[in-house]
Amino acid sequence: MGLAPKRGRRSANFNSRRFDSMDLVVTVPKWFWPEWVAEGDAVGEPETGEEWVFSLGSMKPGIKPGERLYIVAHGRLRGYAPVTSIKLLVGQWVICRKGGAVAVTIPEAIRGFQGFRKVWWHRENEIPFPEWKTEGVAL
Repeated sequence: MGLAPKRGRRSANFNSRRFDSMDLVVTVPKWFWPEWVAEGDAVGEPETGEEWVFSLGSMKPGIKPGERLYIVAHGRLRGYAPVTSIKLLVGQWVICRKGGAVAVTIPEAIRGFQGFRKVWWHRENEIPFPEWKTEGVAL
């Protein structure tokens, strides 16, 4: 499946559409992907009850429990996890999750970025992504 990158910059202040939620997107760096996948409670694995965090630095995200944190890695949307809480830990904001991750993608290449952004697609454009761990991943 060929994926063409979309042109134009998307930022955390993307306001050209109205969204019912503040679902956010973050990037897992390529070098960290194997560790991130192995950390636990991945798609299809039994829930451990452990809480996992995604560190964002000093900027507080405008996301709430129950909304979705989407993950981009290796140029693709890989899926999302429901947010359980947002915390300030040791001077860094973190978005927390537990189990319940879902593997989805969109038919669009996504360049990695720092920080977080609002989603720019509609949920009905998401498609299942059973090969989320490995498709397009150069190990």
